Order: sequence, then structure tokens, then C-alpha cells
Amino acid sequence: MCSNTERPGAELSRGRTEQRLVSILGQQIRVDVRWGTGVPLVLCNGIGASLEVLDPLVAQLDPDSTVVRIDVPGTGGSPNSPLPYGFPYLATVLGRLLRKIGFSGQVDVLGFSWGGALAQQFAFQHPRRCRTMILVATGTGILMVPGDPRALLKMLTPRRFLDHEYAARIAADIYGGSARDDPRVVRQLLGRQLMAGSRVGYLHQLMAGSVWTSLPALPLIRQPTLIIAGADDPIIPLANPRIMRRLLPRAVVHLHTGGHVDLITNAAELAPVIERFRRAPQRVLDGDCPSSDSTAD
Repeated sequence: MCSNTERPGAELSRGRTEQRLVSILGQQIRVDVRWGTGVPLVLCNGIGASLEVLDPLVAQLDPDSTVVRIDVPGTGGSPNSPLPYGFPYLATVLGRLLRKIGFSGQVDVLGFSWGGALAQQFAFQHPRRCRTMILVATGTGILMVPGDPRALLKMLTPRRFLDHEYAARIAADIYGGSARDDPRVVRQLLGRQLMAGSRVGYLHQLMAGSVWTSLPALPLIRQPTLIIAGADDPIIPLANPRIMRRLLPRAVVHLHTGGHVDLITNAAELAPVIERFRRAPQRVLDGDCPSSDSTAD
């Protein structure tokens, strides 16, 4: 087993991408690793989306960074879970998976949308292994200020992942931001998926989110946290990042003008914000190295 920062042969592996299925607790998980140096960044994806959807973000991150992505059960290349699962189980799977592929030390965890719940649960369950947490377009689970009901209703099925023309038609309503200007970006984004997830997998993800909240746990999460929120996000109203910032002991908010999927559609703007925070989290928290031009009050 190797530490995160001193892997033998790291120089030779730098920039190499590896993808495989890993068996953890009886569950096959597809994992993608772009090998680099330093503390790895683990990306937890949104509901129904396979890891390829995050390609535009990975392309904009520091090319020397190690980046780990997974397909949760029932999405992309990971088979369905035989039973519904909760985020505590999934955080355990993620922790064991990271050890199994050689990352036994600290990691930075980024959670996007639904994946923000997994990131928060991982930080809570593995405080010594999670160095920093980055939460993007996400909330506190079932106990949060709800988004636009019309947008939430359209997210109850995985149809947009199976019918990309349909996804383009509803993109402005559910994602806002850059999707309002050009809905085709969402069609192109979902077209990156090599494998569509299953309806069972999507249902399991919905069920996991329907019984989970991070509200009682947030004051106990001590990791430096960057919260990225869009002013035009129909799913996550701005009240949610403001609540999270007040409950998390060490958090700062980066507010941008975009919507729910701007992390991917506008990665060139947001990836540097993430890298700046990872390089000097305490300086960003102290305001010595601003993460943004504006913060949510």
C-alpha cells in the first residue's frame, strides 16, 4: 500500500489515466484515476451521471493533480446494487476503494449536486483522511430549502440521461445558468456518457437522498470547506449555501452568476477557484487569498 504523495514510480505514472472495476463489499465500482502528484482530488458526481460527464472539469484542473472519479452503483459502468443503500454505506465503500487502489492517506473530496451528500458523509466518517471538502451546487439533503418544484419534478426520472434531446428541452428550467443561453451544451455534456445508468440505480440514488440530511453533522465537520454556488440555480436556492456556511466551522462561499451545471459547462472559470483553495485552504478561509469576487451573506 502506498501513501498518497510518495507513490513509487509516481514520476513515470504522471498524466496516465487508468480505468477499471474494483470489488468492494460485494459491489463492483468503476473507478477512473488520472495519476499525478500531491493530495488526490476525489470527485463525487451528480445523480444519474457517469464519470465521463466530469471530463470538462478534469481537463481544466491542474494537470499534475491526481484525480479520482467513480461511478456509484447503477450509474455508468458500475452494476446495480442488489439492495437500496444509504450514504453512510457509500462513504464506507469509497473509503475502502481508495485504500484498495493505493490511496491510504489524505484526500480532498469534491461533491457535485447529489455527490455533495456523499462528500459531506465521507468528511464526517473519515475526518483524518479528508483534508479539505469542496461542495458544488449542493445542499443538506432532505432538510434543506427546496428548489423550484417544476425543476424538481422533472428530476424524478432518469429520462434526461436516456433522451438527450429531451434533456436539451428542459435544460434551462432545471439547470439555469449557461443552459439558458445554449441548451445544446447539456445535450453535448450527457452525450459524453459511454454508458447510461439504470432506472434501478437512479431509484436507489433518489432513495438515498430522501432519508439523509447533514444538518446535525455539519458543526462537527472541521475540514476547511469551499462552497461553490450559482446565483441562477433552480435546484439549489442560495439560502442553502448560506446555511451551510453558518453551520460548518471552517467554510467560505464562492458565488458565481451561473446555474446548476456550470461546474462542467463553465469549468474554465471554476476550476481555478478549486485549485486556488486546494493550494492554500487556510489563506482562502482567512481572506488573504480570496476564492471569489463575491461571497454569499
